[in-house]
Amino acid sequence: MSESSKIGVIGLGIIGKGIANHLRGTGAAEVCVWNRTPRPEPNFVGSLADLAHVSDIIQIFVTDGPALLSIMQQLQPHLSTRHIVLNHSTVDPQSSVQAYQIAEAAGADFLDAPFTGSRDAAAAGQLVYYIGGDAAVLERVRSALALSAREIIPVGGIGQASIIKIATNMISATTVQVLSEAYGLVGATGIDPSVLQTAIEHNACGSVLTSMKLPSIIEGDYQPHFSLKNMFKDANLALDIAKQSGVDLPALSTTANMMYRTMQRGDSAELDYSVLAQNYQAPASNS
Repeated sequence: MSESSKIGVIGLGIIGKGIANHLRGTGAAEVCVWNRTPRPEPNFVGSLADLAHVSDIIQIFVTDGPALLSIMQQLQPHLSTRHIVLNHSTVDPQSSVQAYQIAEAAGADFLDAPFTGSRDAAAAGQLVYYIGGDAAVLERVRSALALSAREIIPVGGIGQASIIKIATNMISATTVQVLSEAYGLVGATGIDPSVLQTAIEHNACGSVLTSMKLPSIIEGDYQPHFSLKNMFKDANLALDIAKQSGVDLPALSTTANMMYRTMQRGDSAELDYSVLAQNYQAPASNS
């Protein structure tokens, strides 16, 4: 890659927008962006064809497999051997493979590159990328990917990175559900939840995730870092893979049920997935 990478960002949700802003701020990349719904963003191009024309590296941040495949099919006529497509969306492994095949048919390279890290990590360029695909392609794009990365972790072939990301989200989802249950138990017995927070900080069950989520739960702050609807989507991806593989996931099944029930309430689907804790809070605190 050249000193100034030419990067196109597709999808301007919480993460895509944060990454595009961060890349511009580094001064190390020429950045253009595209979103299905037009946005008043710098270098917003009129079409995917325009984005492919001015970009060598294309980073995709969309919601699910159908959205990814739709983007890839629209991009395909405009891709060539100079392009490297990075799919950062959390999708089922079959969609990752199909997206790779679409790129391959056009002569472009493709990496399965989901990430961990939420809104603040994206804005700071501190995402952790799990990479599935050809190691030689990763080396070609590593310096550009490093602009928004804290770590870059190769995990295997196309589709395998998607499975790893889905597996880690299983842990995050079930952890926040049981954290919410512990919060509810403590509150129901008259103990100040801040005592639970202090106890967890000095207990082996504590983690970066619990230290991030419990304070916001206590404050009733559910501004989205990672939305409930997206976590529910990822839980269902895991359950589908498990069914195909003959693996029983009772803890995740229970958590997915709680997520579904929570999403039936108002605008909870768009809030942070820690809004699961609202199931254990009095209505007066559900502001």
